[in-house]
Amino acid sequence: MAEADTPFNRMLAEIYRFIQLECIPAEPEVEENDEIPPPLVRRMGELGLFGHSIPREHGGGGLGTEELARVNMVVSQAAPAFRARFGGNTGIATESLIVDGTPEQKARYLPRMATGELTGCFALTEPEAGSDATALRTSARREGDDYVLNGSKCFITNAPIAGLFTVFARTDPDARGADGVTAFLVERGTPGLATGPAYRKMGQHGSPVGEVHLQDCRVPASAIVGGVPGVGFRTAMKTLNKQRINLAGLCVGPALRLIDEMRRRSASRVQSGQPIGQFQLVQQLIADSITEAHAARALVLQTARKRDRGEDVTMEASMCKLFASEMCGRVADRAVQLFGGSGYIAGNIAEQMYRDVRLFRLYEGTSQIHQLNIAKQLGRLPFDHPDFNMQLEPQA
Repeated sequence: MAEADTPFNRMLAEIYRFIQLECIPAEPEVEENDEIPPPLVRRMGELGLFGHSIPREHGGGGLGTEELARVNMVVSQAAPAFRARFGGNTGIATESLIVDGTPEQKARYLPRMATGELTGCFALTEPEAGSDATALRTSARREGDDYVLNGSKCFITNAPIAGLFTVFARTDPDARGADGVTAFLVERGTPGLATGPAYRKMGQHGSPVGEVHLQDCRVPASAIVGGVPGVGFRTAMKTLNKQRINLAGLCVGPALRLIDEMRRRSASRVQSGQPIGQFQLVQQLIADSITEAHAARALVLQTARKRDRGEDVTMEASMCKLFASEMCGRVADRAVQLFGGSGYIAGNIAEQMYRDVRLFRLYEGTSQIHQLNIAKQLGRLPFDHPDFNMQLEPQA
C-alpha cells in the first residue's frame, strides 16, 4: 500500500533521494578524507535537516518523536557520519534548550541552529564520568555575576567544529550524585574554552569527535540553561530519553541498508555453480536479519508514539536503544560473514558498516547500563500494570 501524499511523506521522499543520490555516492570520499564535503553540508541545511526537531516558532520543522524516528531510519541508510553532522542540532545538542531554556536563550540560539549556521554539542562525558555521568568533576565556581568553569570533557561528538557547547558542571561542591549539577551554554571563542583535535577512530570517519577543555572559563549567570542552577542533570535526563529513541531509529537504517546489500551479494556471487543465495544457511543470515530489523522498527515506532502522547517512556527508551543497537551489530556481523573474504577488505560496505555501527552499543549509555536501567524501571511497575497484560496499546 502506497504512502499517503502528505507534506511529511513528500519531505521524507525528498530526504530519501538525497541520501541515495548524493550521500551514498560520497561515502568513499568521506571515508578517505574524514570530512563531510561542504556542498553536502549546505544541502543538509537547504533540506532543513538541522532543524527537524526544533519548534517551528524558532525556525525548525517541529517534528514529533515518531516523525523524527522515521526520518532517522532513512538518513542512517547512508554512513552514520552524514547524520552525525546535523544530528546534534536535531537531538541532543538542542533538546536541553528546547525543554528547559529561557525564552531569551531559545531566541538567541535555536534559529541559527535550525539552519545549520551554528553547530551544537552536548558536553557531559568525562574521563571518569561516562556510564556514571553523576560522577562528573568539572566545576563551576560563582564569582559575582559570573561562573568560572574548570574541567575536561571527552568523546564529545562535533566538539572540533561546534559553535555552542552545552557544558555540565558541578556548582555545588558539597552535593552528591545528580544534585548540584548545572548546565551552561558556552560559545566557542569564550576565553578559557578550547577543543582538542578530532580523534582517530575505528569507524564513523567524517564525524569529528574530540575533547573540550575548560580552564578558568568565565561565563555570565545568564548562560545557565533555564536560569536555574543545580538542576542540570534533570535537564540532561529529559534530553537523553528522546535521544535514545532517536539513536534506536538510527540503528534500523544501517540494518536495512546491509540487508539490501546482502540480498544483492547473495544473488550475484556464485559458488559451486549457483548463486550463494540458494544455500539455506545463507538464507538464514538474511532471514534472521530482516526479522530482527522489523522487530526493532516496530518497537521504536511504538515507543515514539507513546512519547508523542505524553506518556513516560523511560523504560521503553532504554529497551529501544538496547535492542536496536545490539540488533544492528548482529546484522553487520552477518553481512561480513555473507560477503566472505571481501567483507573483511577495506572499501567494502560490510566492512565499513561493521566498524561504523559498533559505536551504537556504547554511546547514549552502554548496553549494560540499559540492561540495568530496564531492570530497575521494571521493578518499579505494579504487577497489574497494562504492560503485563494483553492490552499493550490503548484501544480506540
